[in-house]
Amino acid sequence: MKSSRGGITAPIGFVAAGLHCGIKKPPGLDLALVLSERPGPIAGVFTTNQVTAAPVTVDRAHLAGRIGRVLLVNSGCANVCTGPHGMRAAQEMVRLAADRFHIPPRQVFIGSTGVIGKPLAIERIRAGFPRLVVRLRRGGGEEAARAIMTTDTHVKQTAFRQKIGGAVITIGGMAKGSGMIHPNMATMLAYLSTDAAIAQPALQRALRKAVDESFNCISVDGDTSTNDTVLCLANGMAGNRTIQAGSTAFRAFERLLRAACENLAHQVCRDGEGVTKFVEIVVTGARHEQDARRIAQTIATSCLVKTALFGEDANWGRVMAAVGRAGAALKPERISLAFSGVPIYRRGMGLGAAAERRVARIFRRKEFRIEVDVGLGTGSSRMWTTDLSYEYVRINASYRS
Repeated sequence: MKSSRGGITAPIGFVAAGLHCGIKKPPGLDLALVLSERPGPIAGVFTTNQVTAAPVTVDRAHLAGRIGRVLLVNSGCANVCTGPHGMRAAQEMVRLAADRFHIPPRQVFIGSTGVIGKPLAIERIRAGFPRLVVRLRRGGGEEAARAIMTTDTHVKQTAFRQKIGGAVITIGGMAKGSGMIHPNMATMLAYLSTDAAIAQPALQRALRKAVDESFNCISVDGDTSTNDTVLCLANGMAGNRTIQAGSTAFRAFERLLRAACENLAHQVCRDGEGVTKFVEIVVTGARHEQDARRIAQTIATSCLVKTALFGEDANWGRVMAAVGRAGAALKPERISLAFSGVPIYRRGMGLGAAAERRVARIFRRKEFRIEVDVGLGTGSSRMWTTDLSYEYVRINASYRS
């Protein structure tokens, strides 16, 4: 498995473009297009928020057809809580692409991101779309990735390739996300492409697992968006034998897809709004995996833990308090707590001033681990989280102004 360049257009047969059509203030790019040379299987995972954007409703319906070819995404407007106008705008985005490329509407998947409740200026997308099509090219992946950004500070792209079943298979991707980042699918927008030949049920199964082990393991602020979407489109142009679920090739593809998703998830977390710390939480020894995940998620979303991370205050008691309120089976005297290998709590009590001084040095790092051993079983889980800074408050206090 090797990382590669090219993002969403790294696999064979994909082109992309991005431009400014006027949804955002100039010169920010705000409209992205990705086209596969051939139609192919598509998989998707969407937000669990019950208030959903019009594009999510459209994409869920289109996913029933299992085939995709085009991704069209705007930034600057989320097109959610916009009533019938919003649905008509979403359907027109689909029609624009379907008519231009002479394909069934169900092969077009759309996305929107930005301010909630703002009507989508579909007339600007309509006017800009012909120029976007002209810009399609193999080198347009970065431009497309830039066009889906909102409060992101940099483009998020990835690409991995590996020989599977006698052919070199590539998975590329792009993502946006900086705020409203929390587990429960999918914490942002992410679009993946692959030239693998793979059965759609196998692709759906692989994507759901990869999302659960990557995007569903990051948290910046505990908010799950109304627009969260992860899509993966395959076109089969690598020429491999079609991958079926349960095969050796499928397991290799799963690992490749997980690597791409995890890379994008980490980029999203590191670029969280106002973030200065990137912290991995590792929980082991829980009664079962669900308990381990509850503990990891409670630590990851604790405002008191996150502000301590920002202030570089080695207040390990906040972590223990989060462990205790997670709703998991516990015996405090069996819990062990450490930070990047430096123990601070064992057998029901702290390890003293010398241990705290060592942990304080860990807190000054930009990246480190929080390690909890529950001491009850074999359940384990991990998450990645960030600190909560003054800058996060400033960004979100003035997001619309």
